[in-house]
Amino acid sequence: MSEQTQVILATAVFLLTYAVIVSEKIHRTVVALVGAAIMVLTGILNAEEATHAIDFNTIGLLVGMMIIVGITRQTGVFEYLAIKAARQARGEPLRIIAALSLVTAVTSAFLDNVTTVLLIVPVTFAIANQLQISPIPFLIAEIIASNIGGTATLIGDPPNIMIGSQTGLGFMDFVINLTPVIAVIYILTIFMLRLIYRRQLVARPELREKILHLNEKDEIKDPVLLKKCLVVLALTIAGFVLHQYLHLESSVIALSGASLLLLLNRKDPEHALQAVEWPVIFFFAGLFVVVGALEKVGVIEAVARFCLEVTGGEMVPAAMLILWVSAIASAFVDNIPFVATMIPLIQDMGRLGGITDLNLLWWSLSLGACLGGNGTIIGASANVVVVGMAEKRGYPITFLGYMKVAFPLMIMSIVVSTVYLLYWHYEHEPLSLVVTLGAAAILAVITTLLSNVLLRREDRSPAKTLSKYKEA
Repeated sequence: MSEQTQVILATAVFLLTYAVIVSEKIHRTVVALVGAAIMVLTGILNAEEATHAIDFNTIGLLVGMMIIVGITRQTGVFEYLAIKAARQARGEPLRIIAALSLVTAVTSAFLDNVTTVLLIVPVTFAIANQLQISPIPFLIAEIIASNIGGTATLIGDPPNIMIGSQTGLGFMDFVINLTPVIAVIYILTIFMLRLIYRRQLVARPELREKILHLNEKDEIKDPVLLKKCLVVLALTIAGFVLHQYLHLESSVIALSGASLLLLLNRKDPEHALQAVEWPVIFFFAGLFVVVGALEKVGVIEAVARFCLEVTGGEMVPAAMLILWVSAIASAFVDNIPFVATMIPLIQDMGRLGGITDLNLLWWSLSLGACLGGNGTIIGASANVVVVGMAEKRGYPITFLGYMKVAFPLMIMSIVVSTVYLLYWHYEHEPLSLVVTLGAAAILAVITTLLSNVLLRREDRSPAKTLSKYKEA
């Protein structure tokens, strides 16, 4: 097969694979594996090249964390946190939406988003039912919070896992460079959500009292296992913090933590291994092979040369292009295949343009791809999962109903990210981080004061019992 034929075939298979994934007519794992098989069967890649194309560091990190989360969820600790947050909010719906969103965001920073929402959403329905109000505002807030929180760390969202694995950026690199701007975005987003939903989230005083009578301790099903899980989680996170200094891959840390917890659990590992989302793992494997074929035939290098010409080889225009294209694209297509394609593209841009420090481009890709997923209900896996759970319970969230709330908030987050990245680039890292954290603290104080004013106004207004609100 000639080189030109290989280029045409590889491009066609890639585009067809991507199109079918977006259409959701066939499960994305099946599509990715079929695309990978075609690349090998046609000789574009041989078996050895296909194996090398798979990023086993990403695979290992995902498997390890899925095992840890799968065992930990058996203890009921996530339900405990959700109910405790609602009680701390004293049954006030506007405070509850902020409390549950905070639990979701923080949990999503250390666990995968889908697992987080699967655990938090059932509790949310129970709380909304107690208050006799629609759960939809809470669900939309939790979707958005899960994607925002997942952006803050290396292990919070699959795009970050892929970027970290391919670039050598460590856990603390993500925390130091992304968490400050994520704090600002989170504060602004939650304030806007409370502003949007303040007239819908009204509950009678006697219904609020019911929330105070819930006992979060009843949710803990296995205290002994919980202690073991917390110890292993602490050790695993400490390993992530230190893995660059220990010269260990993040996958080694995750798999070591999973192995230790399996040992401490002393039960048949079959149930724990069932917690691994194997379709996701094989989806990644197939996708890596498809993109690896595209890289081998030179298509990605050609696109990189075009991007260099468009941006003039300048770092800032390239970063802004990556940020905004990633955000808009990730709102409408799965961000995982998009990031898998962008990583080698950015690497080729750096090689062809003679750019040694690509960090600005990596942070642009991470912020764009992760935050862009908030734009529509199909932008991220967590979105689809929550919408499906809501529909089963009789609370359908329409595409436009979600988009009219979430898309403007997503654009706001990308505007904030743009300002931060420009400041980060021109004023250098330490100063930009200090200023951003200072801005987050000031915003937290201001939004708290404004929220208290809103709550006092609502308390003075006649209490209303709202009917089920079917549209967002």
